[in-house]
Amino acid sequence: MKKDNTEKNNINIELDENVSQGTYSNLVIVNHSPTEFVLDFINVMPGVPKAKVRSRIILTPEHTKKLINALNENLIKYEKVFGEIKNSQREVLPISFGPRGEA
Repeated sequence: MKKDNTEKNNINIELDENVSQGTYSNLVIVNHSPTEFVLDFINVMPGVPKAKVRSRIILTPEHTKKLINALNENLIKYEKVFGEIKNSQREVLPISFGPRGEA
């Protein structure tokens, strides 16, 4: 009798109550090394000269590409329903993290 592989491929994902609230970000800084991509998510408030990284996600290059593809696919679906997202022509923020290093 052949065993059903569907059960083997399922992952039980738990979402903690604090994580489920999410963290707002209106800026992401992307850095990379040969082995990983580092995404720092930041919430910049108008008139406040300082902002902290709220969340850091570190991905392999392969998973970064998968994330980009998933985001692109979902943007296409979103724009089909809600219309094209316009890019604002905001000035680039001068950002300094102090000494730079590679991960």
